[in-house]
Amino acid sequence: MPATFFHLDHPPIGSTVRTTMSKTLFDIVSDFPYYEEAPARFTETLKSYHAFKVQGIDATLGYIPNTLVRSIRWPKEHWMIDMGAIVLIKPPDNAASTRTQFIQDAINRMIEAGYTGILKGWRNERFPVYGPDGDVILEIERSASALFGIVTSGVQMLCYVKDVNGIRLWIAKRSMQKQTYPGMLDCTAAGALTVGESPRSAMILEATEEASIGRQIIENGMRYVGSISYFHMKDSSIALSEQASRPVLLPEVEYLFELQLDEGTVPRPKDSEVEDFRLWNVDQVLDALGRGIFKPNSAVVVIDFFIRHGVITPETEPMYEEIIRRLRRQLPFPTAERSA
Repeated sequence: MPATFFHLDHPPIGSTVRTTMSKTLFDIVSDFPYYEEAPARFTETLKSYHAFKVQGIDATLGYIPNTLVRSIRWPKEHWMIDMGAIVLIKPPDNAASTRTQFIQDAINRMIEAGYTGILKGWRNERFPVYGPDGDVILEIERSASALFGIVTSGVQMLCYVKDVNGIRLWIAKRSMQKQTYPGMLDCTAAGALTVGESPRSAMILEATEEASIGRQIIENGMRYVGSISYFHMKDSSIALSEQASRPVLLPEVEYLFELQLDEGTVPRPKDSEVEDFRLWNVDQVLDALGRGIFKPNSAVVVIDFFIRHGVITPETEPMYEEIIRRLRRQLPFPTAERSA
């Protein structure tokens, strides 16, 4: 069903939007299988991936599709492939910067092998990869991170209006020129957390750059409301390379903020990231969630917002407890808790 976008800045009192849910809320948060619930599916899924490890560190750091492992050369002086795992060999100086260079060399070979999506999305930004003790053990270019299946972190904020008509959310439509998920719906402002950024400073920057909200309004009213963690599988149809025959695995931690605005404060696009904003009531947002037109990691943020504000409750959602558990998934990789 094609997405129909429309604006209702002031919907009539009592108005509703018909919701034909092609995806349930549980579907949206239930992507990568749980071993405890579906061990056969879990095991079968991971057969298509090599565990990404670093020599001397007792942890799996991500998952790389088998098709990618077979597509490029992995120099034996830097890499070891064994028993369903691909291991980055410890460099003589055991330095994170040296490991990062080995990773970059592998990314260059991926590009040469035809994974041109890396170049299309190149940001000159790096994601940190943490070890079990919380130290950064290497860094990966943001546009290639999905191919390694590492944990990434981001910030997301939902701005909303609350009055006698209930809650309405400021929803962004992503620009059609975006490298990822063009034209899909998004939170009011969002962005990735790269090396050296704090969640709060990153969120303020994204909100001022993407939504033209005054810095004083943000600093005075923005609230940190916690974090969520989940595991998403990105279809090969929207993968970074047409050669990818299996989904890439995207474990994520999102730091969440919200900001209540008065009706006179209207987010407006400032850069090329956002096409427009629309102020939608609960029914409109639920309808869009069901039609799958939200960016996946924004969809789970919206669901968490609705739980927090009493829109989704045990009385209205039979899978309430399971949804909450999947929004706080224990990821099987080292992560680092960042202070907001």
